[in-house]
Amino acid sequence: MKRGIRAELKRKALHLTGLVVPTFYLILGREFTLYFVAVAFVTFVVLEPFRIIEGLRDAIKVRLRIINPDVASSVEAIERHIHDIERPHEREGVAAHIYFTLASLVIVYFFSSRIAVASISVATVGDALAAIVGKNLGRHRFSNGKSVEGSLAYLVSGFLIIYSLLGPFAALAGSLAGTVAEFFNLPPDDNFSNQLTVAITLYLLPFLAV
Repeated sequence: MKRGIRAELKRKALHLTGLVVPTFYLILGREFTLYFVAVAFVTFVVLEPFRIIEGLRDAIKVRLRIINPDVASSVEAIERHIHDIERPHEREGVAAHIYFTLASLVIVYFFSSRIAVASISVATVGDALAAIVGKNLGRHRFSNGKSVEGSLAYLVSGFLIIYSLLGPFAALAGSLAGTVAEFFNLPPDDNFSNQLTVAITLYLLPFLAV
């Protein structure tokens, strides 16, 4: 397997852990999920400087080698895995998981349970499938590097997820909106804009149908 495809699979496998948010929402409710996502977001923000600033990382690793060499080796192994799956722009900028967690926090707080579960699930699964299918099976490419096959994977998976929660009309509108957001990589980051695009679309649908 090519290194680029292997790295993308690792990245999307990690990305799919975002499904823990809608899972917690369904099982444990809104309040617990809000608390969980808020704590995760704050933790990621606090740790972010250590990921970006090389001097901080090196200082910590030196201390760890003195205190506990085994822990130091584990930290360095994790660092190598993270470096392997990072996008180039993330190495000196905000990481994808911070954008994802912030969007999830906003959505869980402001939107209904079905919209929250649908939008976070679609953005998580759709983005992963679009990348995996596009990398492995994409034969018809657009100028931005996206593929017809990858976009269709997002559209179909998004439709099926939303259909089970909100019905066919919402499924079509929400999956189309998410596909467009994923295709254009809307700023500030697609891990943020994708979730919010789907959630806002699903929220506005009843008003547009009147």
